[in-house]
Amino acid sequence: MPNVTIAKPRDSVDQDQFLTILSREDAIARFEAALFPRNIPSERKSLADALGHALAADIVAPIDVPPFDRSNVDGFAVRSADLAGAGESVPVRIALNDEMIACGTAPVQPVLTGTATSIATGGPVPRGADAIIMVEHTQPLGTDAIEIRRAALPGQFVSYAGSDIARGETLLRAGTMIGSREIGMLAACGIAHVAVVRRPRVAVMSTGDELVQPGETLRPAAIYDTNGAIVTAAVTENGGDPLFLGAIADDEQVLETAMRKALETCDMLVLSGGTSKGAGDVSHRIIARLGLPGIIAHGVALKPGKPLCLAVCDGTPVVILPGFPTSAMFTFHDILVPILRRLAGLPPRADAQVTAKVPVRIASELGRTEFVMVSLVEADNGLIAYPGGKGSGAITSFAQADGFLRIDALADQILAGTEAVVTLFTPHVRVPDLVIVGSHCTGLDLVTEPLARAGLSVRSISVGSLGGLAAAKRGECDLAPIHLFDEKTESYNTPFLAEGLELVPGWRRMQGIVFRAGDTRFEGLSAQDAVRAAMVDRACIMVNRNQGAGTRILIDRLLGSARPDGYWNQPKSHNAVAAAVGQHRADWGMTIAPVARAAGLGFIPLAEEHYDFAVVTARKQRPAVQAFLAALASPESHAALARAGFRPATAEN
Repeated sequence: MPNVTIAKPRDSVDQDQFLTILSREDAIARFEAALFPRNIPSERKSLADALGHALAADIVAPIDVPPFDRSNVDGFAVRSADLAGAGESVPVRIALNDEMIACGTAPVQPVLTGTATSIATGGPVPRGADAIIMVEHTQPLGTDAIEIRRAALPGQFVSYAGSDIARGETLLRAGTMIGSREIGMLAACGIAHVAVVRRPRVAVMSTGDELVQPGETLRPAAIYDTNGAIVTAAVTENGGDPLFLGAIADDEQVLETAMRKALETCDMLVLSGGTSKGAGDVSHRIIARLGLPGIIAHGVALKPGKPLCLAVCDGTPVVILPGFPTSAMFTFHDILVPILRRLAGLPPRADAQVTAKVPVRIASELGRTEFVMVSLVEADNGLIAYPGGKGSGAITSFAQADGFLRIDALADQILAGTEAVVTLFTPHVRVPDLVIVGSHCTGLDLVTEPLARAGLSVRSISVGSLGGLAAAKRGECDLAPIHLFDEKTESYNTPFLAEGLELVPGWRRMQGIVFRAGDTRFEGLSAQDAVRAAMVDRACIMVNRNQGAGTRILIDRLLGSARPDGYWNQPKSHNAVAAAVGQHRADWGMTIAPVARAAGLGFIPLAEEHYDFAVVTARKQRPAVQAFLAALASPESHAALARAGFRPATAEN
C-alpha cells in the first residue's frame, strides 16, 4: 500500500499544518460533501443574453411548430383524389381558384373537388387540400386552369402542424448549454425569455511577491503572472463568470483583506500559489479565519498538484491552486472543473479518450495519482504517446500536449510499450502531418515556417540526438535531427545511422565556450585553454548539457575524466546554458554561436558541428516530408539560416 496518511476527522484538523495527505478520491468526496446539496441560483434572461448559459428548468413547447399545415414548395394545393388516375398519357384538367396563397397569407377559399389553389413555399395549406403539386409538374391552360400529368400522394410536400415541434413536448432539458441552435428552437416557439442558471461569480487572484502582470516591466528575479490569465480563461470555458483581482503580495493582512472582499460578492474564490510550507505562504492560514468548516484538504496525493488546498468558508468554496502552471491547471481541471460546472448548472464534461502506446518507461511515485501530459504521433502500428518532460513549472506543456495519461497511485511506473488510455484536451485530435523527434535547434523554426504557411501541421519533440535516432528506428517519427560526433571516424552523424534511415544534410552551427563578456579568465583564450583555466580556478562553475545531447559529447571530450563544479547541472537546451551563464549561476558552458550572440555573451569557437536529419526511408515520399525537404533546400531557407548565424549545408561542406 502507498504510504499515505489518513486524514483526521474534520473537527480535529489543524488548520495551520501541511501534514495530512488525502487521496485524490477522498479529497474530492470531502469537498463535494461540504458543498452539496445546495440551491443553484437562477435568473431570467432574453434570448440574446442567454447565449452560453445553462437552462435552469425544462422548456415545454407552448405551440406547434409549424403552427399550421404549410407547403414545402412553390406549386398548387390540390386534392390527391382528383389526380388518382393522372399520368403522361392521361392528363387531368384542374380549375384554378382565384386566390394565391403567399407566406403570411391566410387562405380564404377552400379547395373543392376538381380545383386547385396557387401556393408559395411556406404558405398555409387551404381547407380541402391534402397535397401540393410542384409548379414544374404542371402546364397552364389559359388563366383559369392547369393540366397535371402525374398523381399525388396524400401529404405530398406538406409539413403538418407540429411536425417539427409538438405543443406540450419537452423542447430543451435543464442543464442544456444555450447555443445558436437552441436559441433558434426557442425563437421558433415564440419564447423571448428563459430561466437560466446564474453563472457562478468566481474571484481569481494570484499570490506572490515575485509576480508581475503581463505588459509591465519584468524586474530582476520576478516572473510574469501566467496563472491569473490561465485560470481566468479556464473559468469562462467551464461556465463561470470570472473576476480577476490581480496578483497580491505575500502580506498576510493585505491578502486577508482581499480574500474577505472577494467572498462578500463572489460564489467561489480561486487563488494560485501560497499552498506549500514556505514562510511566505500565508493563504492557508488566512482560510482558518474566514468561515466554517474551513480547510477540507491541504495536500492531495496528486502529481503534479500535491500542495492543492480545498476549503469551504460559510458555504463558499475556496481553492488554492499550486503556483506552478502545470500543477495549477491539472488540479483545476481535475478537481475544480466538475464543481464549477455543477454550480453553473452544466452537465459533467465529456472527455474523449484514445488508446496509444507509450514508447519509453515513465517512472512514477507510489502513493500519488500522477497525470502525465503527452503528445500524440502516428506510427505504423497506431498512435504513440510521447510524455512531456518539462515539469510542473512549464507554461507550454498544456498548449503543446494533446492530452494526458493517468498513473494510478499504486503503480510506480508505466513500462515502455504499454498501451495506455489518453484523455484528450479537445474532442478530436489531429495527428501532425510531419513529426520531428530529436535534437532541437532554433533553425528548425526557420525551415518549417513555409510548411505552416501552407497549412501543414508540424510537431517537434525534443529528446536529444540519441533519443531521436531511437524514435526513428522504431518508426515513431518522419525524421530525427542529430548532431553526433564519432571519434573513431572523426565524422558526424553518418556512423550512427541504421538500416531504414538515410541522412539528409541540414546546416552547420558553431559550438563553443560561452562566458560573460569581460571575464578575463576566458577572454582571448582558445576553447581548450579556457577549459583548462576554468578547471584550475576552484571558484569557476560550469553548466553542462544533458546525457544524449550531441553537445554533451563535445564537452566530455574536452573534460576527459575531470568533473568540475557544476558538471551535474545538466539543462536540456542551448538557451538554458546561456541563461545560467548570463544570470551568474554558472561561469561557462557550451552552446551554439547564435544563442550566445542573442544573449549578449562572450563566445570562443570550438567546432563546427553538423546538424543533419536522419530520415525514415519508408516515410520519405510522404507529402509533408517532401515539403520539408523542399523547404530545407530552398534559397529562402538558406538565406534565413545564414541571417540567424547558421551555415547551410551544400555539396561542398
